[in-house]
Amino acid sequence: MQEHEKFMRLALVEAEVALKQGEFPVGCVLVHGGKVIASGKRIHSCGRVNEMDHAEMLAIRAFLDAELAIAPEEVVVYATMEPCLMCFSTMILNGIRKIVYAYEDVMGGGTNLPLTVLNPLYATMEVKVVPSVLRQESLALFQQFFSNPDNPYWKGSLLARYTLEQDSFRV
Repeated sequence: MQEHEKFMRLALVEAEVALKQGEFPVGCVLVHGGKVIASGKRIHSCGRVNEMDHAEMLAIRAFLDAELAIAPEEVVVYATMEPCLMCFSTMILNGIRKIVYAYEDVMGGGTNLPLTVLNPLYATMEVKVVPSVLRQESLALFQQFFSNPDNPYWKGSLLARYTLEQDSFRV
């Protein structure tokens, strides 16, 4: 768990940068062999919104663009929020099989998707998901974001309401 916390802290740094830029505070790092090989933070969540610019998508794109001689199944994704269905499917289609996240996405999280009921391509995939690593630290960033009246992204949504109702001492 110590290693998970170490790399989640790096994802949290990415999320903090996004938050300071007025963006939704999601950060992501991809790790192989104890080293960060790619990172990303959410962009275009405000102003001209682009829902493809999630932190995970940007980190995966950076990893693929780097053309590293690394097998994707050896990569671990650390994200400050549970990956959505788009990000989760992009991970598994690119061969990534281990995902660690901090804060659950009760509105759009995709990691609970039952792969076994899908078509054969997905049904046999084994994906390991580790939830709630440094959850409180990530929760604090999302509470800060949703508490700011200048941030319209997902304002009033199920996720915003759930986040703002969370007790900061919940484990």
